[in-house]
Amino acid sequence: MPDRLLENLRQTVASGSLTETMLPGCSGITLQLISEDYPRGPLPDEEMLAILDRPAYWAFCWASGQVLADFLTLHPEICRGKSVLDLGAGSGVVAIAAAKTGASRVIACDIDPHALDACEANARLNDVTIEMLDNLEHLDSRVDLLIAADVLYDRDNLPWLESLQEYADEVLIADSRIRDKSLFNQYDLIDELKATTIPDLDELKEFGDVSIYRRHFDSMPAREADKAVITINE
Repeated sequence: MPDRLLENLRQTVASGSLTETMLPGCSGITLQLISEDYPRGPLPDEEMLAILDRPAYWAFCWASGQVLADFLTLHPEICRGKSVLDLGAGSGVVAIAAAKTGASRVIACDIDPHALDACEANARLNDVTIEMLDNLEHLDSRVDLLIAADVLYDRDNLPWLESLQEYADEVLIADSRIRDKSLFNQYDLIDELKATTIPDLDELKEFGDVSIYRRHFDSMPAREADKAVITINE
């Protein structure tokens, strides 16, 4: 599987490698991530187009993913005994944390097949079992908890804050991109923490400020047959 991950990376980034990286927080998770020496200067046009066409989100551990994984580790009762779906799973870091803290079933959902390859490889690396799902619409049954980190980078995704209740009894979201907290008016702000994407992308400092929101849904709404397909990456 690591060889496949490197082949996947090469479809986007012509140089750089993958390395097993222990995350600095409390989660105790190790991931296959792009090495610190990945190219950061101006890139050839062909490579830049490849990055825009298929960004290798899964090769980084984003700040919100780290924070949410650490939060679940510190509060294992959140996932223990529950069915959990990680939406826009990316590297699989949050799904792995859910599995390590006793979830009865964990599903990593991402439309990028390379991300699902990364989730599978990283699950094996951390000795946990995770199911793979390529589209939320293919979910076979409602889950107890839906978790998501950094899925609101596109403002067009904001309606998901309401629609996710069709898939789970509870939603837990970690976000570092939305500063207007009133957009989460139906959610409870339960923590605010800091982290840095690994490897460091030299992002704006504010993107390391992560808020965690939680919402319980009192009743199960009817599924809409013609509901739009949700497509995201972490």
